[in-house]
Amino acid sequence: MSFFEVVDDRFRSFVMGNSPVKQIATGFDWVEGPVWFGDAGCLLFSDIPNNRILRWIPEAGISTYRSPSNYANGNTRDREGRLVTCEHGTRRVTRTEHDGSITVIADSYEGKRLNSPNDVVVTSDGSIWFTDPHYGIMTDYEGYRAEQELPCQVYRVRPSGAIEAVLTDFACPNGLAFSPDESRLYVADTGRMFSSDPQHIRVFDVRADGSLSGGKVFHMIEPGCADGFRVDSEGNLWSSAADGVHCIAPDGHLMGRIRVPELVSNLCFGGRAKHQLLITASTSVYRVALNRNGVQRP
Repeated sequence: MSFFEVVDDRFRSFVMGNSPVKQIATGFDWVEGPVWFGDAGCLLFSDIPNNRILRWIPEAGISTYRSPSNYANGNTRDREGRLVTCEHGTRRVTRTEHDGSITVIADSYEGKRLNSPNDVVVTSDGSIWFTDPHYGIMTDYEGYRAEQELPCQVYRVRPSGAIEAVLTDFACPNGLAFSPDESRLYVADTGRMFSSDPQHIRVFDVRADGSLSGGKVFHMIEPGCADGFRVDSEGNLWSSAADGVHCIAPDGHLMGRIRVPELVSNLCFGGRAKHQLLITASTSVYRVALNRNGVQRP
């Protein structure tokens, strides 16, 4: 059985027939938020319902990085290599300093509590962009059921600490990623829980001052939805889907699929040359080597 489905012939050069999709860890409840630490040679990822962040080292396997994690979801690194985390339980975005202490980046907007920050990226100017859907407060499964105080929006935290709502017309914004030159921002809308809202990826043009324009539908994942995604060095988008990972060209057309036997939640590039795709999928983590390199900051 092939792990790869070619839709556009160019996808053949992205994947390698002798590179299998391998399960590298399993036994979790719902894994999310993968981030690669190349200097430490490890992957961090969230096991949200079990309230922990786990660490995978190729030679050593799985260990606990943080427990409790405040029901952490999305993770990334900032320009100084520090871990930035979205926490459902505390409804905040935090940064783990080099000495292990925790700094709160954002927990409210205009005097109201955030919902449940979900995914996060840091741009080259040090700004922190994150999505804030309501998934973590709608039930007690991935956090604590609570009253929603704010609409589901996308926020930017400037290096000064000032926070602003930059996208306010989403049902539930989820995954987000920038193009390699940061001229485009991709944001997934996965819809409100218990609703039939449209689910798609939208794309925005980013001006020099960080303001956004545009917002057309870029792509619709089928089957499933675009929970989390990353871009490679050529600007192709690699997105989660119900049947695996989909590779989408910069013009929005599907190039190919990587089959994964569980529902994929998110992914990141890692490994020696950022040529490995590390995939969080329901109860497991998978790895596959590609003939492509990811864009990861720093």
